[in-house]
Amino acid sequence: MPDFDCVVCGTSGIDVLVRPVDLARPTGAGRLVEVEPLGLTTGGLVCNSGIALRRLGLRVAAAGLVGADLWGGIVRDRLGVEGIDATAIETHLTEATSASAVLIEAGGERSFAHHVGAPRATDLACLRRWGGLFARSRMALVGYVGLMPALGADLAAAVTLIRDAGCGVTLETSGDGGPLAELAPALPLVDCFVPSLAEATRQTGLRDPREIVACYRAHGAGGVVGVKLGTRGTLLDDGRSTEHVPCLPTPGPVADTTGAGDSFVAGLIAGRGRGMSLREAGLLGAATAACCVTGVGGTAGLRSFADTWRLAAAAG
Repeated sequence: MPDFDCVVCGTSGIDVLVRPVDLARPTGAGRLVEVEPLGLTTGGLVCNSGIALRRLGLRVAAAGLVGADLWGGIVRDRLGVEGIDATAIETHLTEATSASAVLIEAGGERSFAHHVGAPRATDLACLRRWGGLFARSRMALVGYVGLMPALGADLAAAVTLIRDAGCGVTLETSGDGGPLAELAPALPLVDCFVPSLAEATRQTGLRDPREIVACYRAHGAGGVVGVKLGTRGTLLDDGRSTEHVPCLPTPGPVADTTGAGDSFVAGLIAGRGRGMSLREAGLLGAATAACCVTGVGGTAGLRSFADTWRLAAAAG
């Protein structure tokens, strides 16, 4: 029995939450914008998806780079409080901890002012150091592809390293998603890859979700491939069947859409790890995302597996 169900590897950082902000109106030079008290929370894939997986009952470890600063200590402390093994969160001596100012409209839509920071130094040597952790886990969730440029050309080698440790691999994207030329050699080795429509379009030049999936398949993608479509749900394909998973009604008012994509992927791989069908796992992902957006920040709205699955099951 492995020690962990999932190692979440890659980007972690701090989100400073600013709400409400009218994103359609420029702030202008010298203008004062009155907002609610600023919030401070953790962000990035490692924290958002890691905490979602933990709330869904999985045993989780984290691996990544933070800076030698106050923010790095907060990331470690938060992961520890959530019951996530953070021994592989390393301190980079010259790069700062990744951080974002999250500008949130009253209805929950958001924009980011982002400093990539220490995660951009994540490279193949880092993953080699974390190899023992992958050998102790059933699966790994790695990202954000597109915001870890030092890993880009070695992405296929990194995925191979993880698989050779006996660990399944899911990739998650952000930013521009990274170029298809770097992603394509890794696709045949990946168990799950579900980028957003914007990221997938930048990679493939296509806008139709089914054509995008076909493009990834043509580049050798196996396992579960899909496209997150925002409020239109998610298209998922496992090579045998295709499912359109709808967005689910939220269990409360929408406060902030930050982390919804990370939460969806966490629910999807948690469901697959539990042996669920493609549709059931997709609905668990949709329910996790629906819970996420009811809280400000990427993790405040997350709920237990029982509560989340109840929301998923109600959708059939």
